Amino acid sequence: MTLDGDDLELFAGSLRQAAEQHTGEALDAALVELGWHDALDFDPHAAVSRLFEAQGAVAATSSALDQVVAHALGQELGDTTSVALPPVGRWAAPGLVEDGRLTVHGLSTSLRDSLLVVARSGDQDVAVVVDPGGLETRPVRGIDPWFGLVEIQGEVDVEATTTVDWSAAVALAQLAVAHEVVGASRTALALAREHALERIQFGQPIAQFQAVRHKLAEALVAVEASASVLDAAWLDRSPTVAAIAKATAGRNGRIVARHTQQVLAGIGFTTEHDLHRYLRRIFVLDQLFGSHPTLTKQLGEECLATRRLPPLLPL
Repeated sequence: MTLDGDDLELFAGSLRQAAEQHTGEALDAALVELGWHDALDFDPHAAVSRLFEAQGAVAATSSALDQVVAHALGQELGDTTSVALPPVGRWAAPGLVEDGRLTVHGLSTSLRDSLLVVARSGDQDVAVVVDPGGLETRPVRGIDPWFGLVEIQGEVDVEATTTVDWSAAVALAQLAVAHEVVGASRTALALAREHALERIQFGQPIAQFQAVRHKLAEALVAVEASASVLDAAWLDRSPTVAAIAKATAGRNGRIVARHTQQVLAGIGFTTEHDLHRYLRRIFVLDQLFGSHPTLTKQLGEECLATRRLPPLLPL
């Protein structure tokens, strides 16, 4: 079953409105009321693409990425459980289980009463739920303090574990994050376009200048290219193409950030203008579940090792 037509448009509009009006825990509550978690079960494409692009478009935050990872792992995630995500720039499981003891180093979008951690145990990945009270936690301020990430690390004893498919969780999470990059990139481009139309130099809007028009055009091409690769990734549904989509979105998001900053010039560097919020978010999102340089390097190494190129994407 999938959402389409008027149902899809109504669903997408409701998500956009929720993201515009709420953020953090308030947005989490709104998603429950809208039935987003149910939509994630029967139409992951619609649920993930519409929500994360809406979040990116307004720089809102939620714990939806936790739900996406848990869904791909086949794990039920209650209201009191959060998920450990990989550290910045990585996509390997954030934990390691040896001799009944879990070592974890990762991130969390929201710490709750319990923490679901995927860890490497021997030659397989396992999921375990632990009490985060026994771990060290540190709020991640950095370039985007509004994101609300928390660094978690430490060691705890574990008993029961469940075998899971971490690669499936990584692939779905990479698509979600890539969609959020696209949403943030679209808003950054819209802000630059608005400025170009309103800023007058030499008696005319700077949007009339060829150099500015080229910057905006290149940014638009970057956004649409990322969106196109994401569409293909949903059709292909392989981890390789998901990684390609994430790498493409991260690289193109930085292209958009560079060009829009140049169009806005000095005002774009100030906190008085909203552009900085979206550029900061793009930079952080590029690092989640693999940055575009590390993902590109890994994809290239796989091609060299296997002597095979990824299959052609559907157009």
